[in-house]
Amino acid sequence: MKIHGVRRMTVAVTALGALLATVSACGSHASGPARPGGEGPRGQVPRSPAAPTAPTTDPTRIPGIGDRLLQEIPRDSGQVLAVYGEGEDAPDSTAVLYTREGTRWRSVARWAAHNGRNGWTTDHHLGDERSPVGVFGLSDAGGVLADPGTRLPYDQDEEAYAPPNDWDEAHQHDFDYVIAIDYNRVPGTPPHDPTHPEGDDKGGGIWLHLDHGDGTSACVSLSKEAMEFLLRTLDPARHPVAVMGDRAELRA
Repeated sequence: MKIHGVRRMTVAVTALGALLATVSACGSHASGPARPGGEGPRGQVPRSPAAPTAPTTDPTRIPGIGDRLLQEIPRDSGQVLAVYGEGEDAPDSTAVLYTREGTRWRSVARWAAHNGRNGWTTDHHLGDERSPVGVFGLSDAGGVLADPGTRLPYDQDEEAYAPPNDWDEAHQHDFDYVIAIDYNRVPGTPPHDPTHPEGDDKGGGIWLHLDHGDGTSACVSLSKEAMEFLLRTLDPARHPVAVMGDRAELRA
């Protein structure tokens, strides 16, 4: 009877050890604070050895961009600045630069940004203080400061890009660097060119420019570091474009 008892105890201890080992393995990535996207403490994604996690996005598509706008991106475009607005009536957004590598799109950089103080519109008009939704070329640059080393045509002009005299101190450096968004303008001209092919009522002079911490009249604003990065990275040979709008409209 004692021998049988020892055997039973040995079997029980062995089973308990196996159970503890299983629990330890399942929890090996669970310690530490949770990270965005379900990542573990070292950027590792918890997964079962028997069932690897499948990719959640298609690398041949730009995340969050639906078929309607995706089809408007020129086939020869290899650089896309996606501006994801937080809401139709919100001035806050996130800008992400993607580059095409073969058939795949890769995220290069991400920044906080602002758009029109009244949000977004698919029918922009002068004075509505909303940024236009759509796909637009990024073909010309300029600003108060000297060219930081861009491949885009760059127009330095302290007077042409000086902010209006009645703007407060927070806006005095808005146009140190600008990149023209090709909405109602003639590509290949300086950003400050006043020509509006669709008429003045449709607005114009919509740029990427330096951020002042709040919404804009219709432009998209980013940090100085972001603008310098874009100016040094955007390549006319890759036909860069901006795809911009509130998230719901971008997904449509």
